[in-house]
Amino acid sequence: MKVLNQKHKEDRKEQLFNRKKRRRTRMLAAKTIAPLSSTLSLSENPAKTNPIRNSHFKLLSKPDIPPALVSCLKSTGEAVLSANTESNTNSSLTRVDILSESLPFIQRFRGKTIVFKYGGAAMKSESLQSSVINDLVLLSCVGLRPVFVHGGGPEINHWLARYGIQPNFLNGLRVTDSATMEIVEMVLVGKVNKHLVSLINKAGATAVGLSGKDGRLLTARPSPNAAQLGFVGDISHVDPTVLHPLINNGHIPVIASVAADESGQSYNINADTVAGELAAALGAEKLILLTDVAGILKDRNDPTSLVKEIDIKGIKSMVEDGNIAGGMIPKVNCCVRSLAQGVKTASIIDGRVPHSLLFEILTDEGAGTMITG
Repeated sequence: MKVLNQKHKEDRKEQLFNRKKRRRTRMLAAKTIAPLSSTLSLSENPAKTNPIRNSHFKLLSKPDIPPALVSCLKSTGEAVLSANTESNTNSSLTRVDILSESLPFIQRFRGKTIVFKYGGAAMKSESLQSSVINDLVLLSCVGLRPVFVHGGGPEINHWLARYGIQPNFLNGLRVTDSATMEIVEMVLVGKVNKHLVSLINKAGATAVGLSGKDGRLLTARPSPNAAQLGFVGDISHVDPTVLHPLINNGHIPVIASVAADESGQSYNINADTVAGELAAALGAEKLILLTDVAGILKDRNDPTSLVKEIDIKGIKSMVEDGNIAGGMIPKVNCCVRSLAQGVKTASIIDGRVPHSLLFEILTDEGAGTMITG
């Protein structure tokens, strides 16, 4: 009898241990910021949790937090969880800190349109691409209204090489003859755009792929340097009518930077320019450009000389001094132009950093340079 009682006690002890372990697993949710390897904790039974975890529940139970945040994180979070169920007090406190810091930013940007320009290293690396897509879907889940504009430089270069065409650039813009234009449109609209749409859909959101031609979203005109640049265009008109029902219904527009002029001639348009003009036309709260550098640097040869925040006057001064040059010029120009047309802030962030979108939107530190009006 003593043996049976002892065995019963051991079985009961094991059941309690497994129950606690399952509870801890449910309380862990999706990652927010990769370098901290942190997760948002969700509790289905707050009365039985310790004070630290209970504070998580209270944060997410605030009426200002949309139910979509909780449901989205619960449904997607478990897919990224691993063996982190044995979290200690320090990691729990870290998650509380993340939630506390993120909450006012979620409240600030919820319901606001944010235009993202995606390109560079974040397109070349599969891990970075996955990071960007997951961040985009997470931000959509918590109530932001993202519009996703993309280029496709590396993929275009790959296909140009396959056809034996040497890519050429002038002041950061691709020189585009008729043969190059045909490949640019094929790659951006037919390949890159649909691939991104598929990735976003797979991550749990609903994306709709468009180019500037669809719904007359963008009307192009030849660049003033058309003699040197070929079919590189500027934007003469933006009509965002086709985007409004998509955004209002929670869809994510994914827009390739190709447009046509009044006669139907196709033009390759710099994706930064497209993002800036769309941000202005949509009355966006924020414009974010992902790049291959840390942001705007005081000294182009010193990657540690990052300028965290600067106004339009400061930008003009840095351009005149030659501290902003090359491919950074069209980026800052489109930011300045969008700010002049009513966009609140524009940021140039480091797309090489995993989860840089979350750093920029949900933290005080940001992930690059923020430009203000």
